[in-house]
Amino acid sequence: MENKMEKIISLAKRRGFVYPSSEIYGGLAGVWDFGPLGAELTHNIKELWWKKFVSRRDDMYGIASSVFAPEQVWAASGHLASFTDPLEGGKFNTMFKSKIGALKEETSDIYLRPELAQGMFINFKNIVDSFHPKLPFGIAQIGKCFRNEISPRDFLFRVREFDLMEFEYFLREKDWEKYFEYWKKEMWDWIDQVGIDKRNVHELEVPPAERAHYSKRTVDFEYDFSFGRKELYGLAYRTDYDLKNHKLDYYDEDTKEKFVPHAVEPTFGVGRTLLAILDSAYTEDEMGGEKRIFLKLKPELAPIKAAVFPLLKNKPALVKKAREVFESIKKEIPETIWDDNGNIGKRYRRQDEIGTPHCITVDFETLENDTVTVRDRDTGKQERTEIKKLADFMRRKNKE
Repeated sequence: MENKMEKIISLAKRRGFVYPSSEIYGGLAGVWDFGPLGAELTHNIKELWWKKFVSRRDDMYGIASSVFAPEQVWAASGHLASFTDPLEGGKFNTMFKSKIGALKEETSDIYLRPELAQGMFINFKNIVDSFHPKLPFGIAQIGKCFRNEISPRDFLFRVREFDLMEFEYFLREKDWEKYFEYWKKEMWDWIDQVGIDKRNVHELEVPPAERAHYSKRTVDFEYDFSFGRKELYGLAYRTDYDLKNHKLDYYDEDTKEKFVPHAVEPTFGVGRTLLAILDSAYTEDEMGGEKRIFLKLKPELAPIKAAVFPLLKNKPALVKKAREVFESIKKEIPETIWDDNGNIGKRYRRQDEIGTPHCITVDFETLENDTVTVRDRDTGKQERTEIKKLADFMRRKNKE
């Protein structure tokens, strides 16, 4: 599709998914703000990820570590020496450096984290001491990271502030290949779960010369964006590199062994997930003889689950009844909005563009028999259902 990404960016800005940060002051390169729909969609992505990889498992421990870490952490992890991009005349470390402390003589250097991993590694001992987990087990978190990119580009793909979803899965060295393959399969399941077009996703075995300094094996999941095939997710075998450098180990109470566990690390970028979802969901077709744009989002991810309309906004009886329906269904499905702006056709098109799965219309028949029309986003098909059964009807439709 010609200029597909330009169309997606235009839609995202126009409909309140994403805004350029500090736009009224000329903007800030590589930094974006999420609008109401983008904030809700990214929230849904994070919540779904957390349920799949953390809360529904008994071998995963979720944390939320600080975005700050002292210089010693990054020296031990190898980031001070290795987290660099080539720049004319030398190398440029892409970590953001700052100072902490009120008095000049008492300040110390800190860095904003460029990845989530170290927060999980330095909390390894805390998790073991608090919960006494048996290997294998994981430590997971979702949070903001910061990189001073030399050349931010491609919308949400290469930015300076971004959210990651990541975990370190700790295991014995002999088991790393088994769990590497296990988590690779789980990552494919996730891709399917959020509606990313699997036909556009490809595995890349990263050659040794291109792997990160801590990795013995890395597989990238690349996506065919309209601006090229680029990394979407990464899966790395970090060996015992990090725990060893932080001088941390594990005592197995059953075997009475003390050793340094190894780690397999799946990494998911929230912004890149959002971008791939929008790219996969963006659809153009014709309906009623008119060109239509809609986002074919999975219902569980859609920022708005339903919109309620009065057929005509200048008919008080319809508006009153529609308000009653809206207030009732919003208690059951909170992500429901009211829309009476423009004619019914324009409302449908507007909701299609933001990916709303269903539109509920209160019409004159509603006043007679307490039924409403429910329109499906993807097909345009309309069905009538009783108001008292509407919430159950919507839940069933969203699971189909």
